[in-house]
Amino acid sequence: MYDVGQQIRTQSIDGLQVRRPIQNEALEILSITLEKGAVFPEHTSPRDAFLIVLQGALEFQINGKHFSLVQFEDFSFPKEEVHRVLALEDSRFLIIR
Repeated sequence: MYDVGQQIRTQSIDGLQVRRPIQNEALEILSITLEKGAVFPEHTSPRDAFLIVLQGALEFQINGKHFSLVQFEDFSFPKEEVHRVLALEDSRFLIIR
């Protein structure tokens, strides 16, 4: 079966919004939007993860380090490490794990 969707495109940028367009035993994709100034609070990932910025600008904070990420940049990080994300602009990004 083939399916063309618009889940990521139509996700509103209002505070923090999280959707799971794909989740199975092998793979999970999170579609996340953050309004400028909003924070995805401290948390950990159960698996190694790969973040892709689709729109906007983020500050990714992990282990006392701060990484600035902008549209089309990507960032890998290990499982079970406490991190948080701050939106410097209205932002849209994917987490693949």
